[in-house]
Amino acid sequence: MRIVVLGAGGIGGTIGARLHLAGHEVGLIARGAHGEALRDHGLTFVTPEERVTLPIATYARPAAVAWRPDDVLVLATKSQDTEAAARQVVAAAGPDLPVVSAQNGVANEPALTRWFERVHGMCVMLPAEHLEPGVVVAHGSPTPGILDVGRFPDGSDDVDAALAEALRSARFESEPRGDIMRWKYRKLVNNLGNAVQALAGERLDGREAGEALDLLVGEAEAVFAAAGIDPVTQAEDDVRRADHLRLRPIDGAERGGGSTWQSLARGSGVETDYLNGEIAHLGRLHGVAAPANARIQTLMAEAAARGAGPGTMTPAELLALLRR
Repeated sequence: MRIVVLGAGGIGGTIGARLHLAGHEVGLIARGAHGEALRDHGLTFVTPEERVTLPIATYARPAAVAWRPDDVLVLATKSQDTEAAARQVVAAAGPDLPVVSAQNGVANEPALTRWFERVHGMCVMLPAEHLEPGVVVAHGSPTPGILDVGRFPDGSDDVDAALAEALRSARFESEPRGDIMRWKYRKLVNNLGNAVQALAGERLDGREAGEALDLLVGEAEAVFAAAGIDPVTQAEDDVRRADHLRLRPIDGAERGGGSTWQSLARGSGVETDYLNGEIAHLGRLHGVAAPANARIQTLMAEAAARGAGPGTMTPAELLALLRR
């Protein structure tokens, strides 16, 4: 099995790097300055233990890959890029290619079934950063992350088993799960604070930030109940994480913010429409108001449009806006 990763940022780059270091055949698809740096110089992969440059085969677009019957695609783009990526991949590789969504949110898997016969979900818990071209930083140690996989909409198959085995050999925690979307819905709830962190700073342990997060999560739970969605419980998620996700500083520096914080820092697009926006969307479909999630979705879109960096308001200012 060759594993081709489309989107070699923090998540995709770490997955590709760890699999490559474990001896697996890997290909990366990356665009822009980052893709150019990977093709010209290799992937600089930084962890608490080492800094290495890896000569991983990198392609500018799916059409440049000589696709094989044993390929599996791990899609690690932001959710707003899923449709464009899917159209390019299906044109190059066909609809029988197994596609694994290693993305936040829950909208990617149903979207991918428009083009692909075999769609899989991956629940990603992986603390990584991508802030400069050619460089990916992974703070998790000794386990870099938890990457459980399963078929969409449910079940698991030989692709899940083989991919999980490969990921375990690369030091990840990974298990095939027949109910992967229940785990991804819980991850969605845990991602609702990404926008709080990005707009109001790096930490969520202050009183006002905590109250803002409580507003967002409370709306999500009400929406899920109305929609008949049954995520795994927070207690189940805590057990799965256990003590696997330990973050260690690199060169004395702690990890910065999460993926949305990093997107604002890089000046790239944010995926809040598929996180807090998913709650607003489900609320509208099922007649449950979710004004705080809709409001923070708008605030994030405005911040991204004007090129604002992270931390443009205080937690108290954000909380006041969400309570309006």
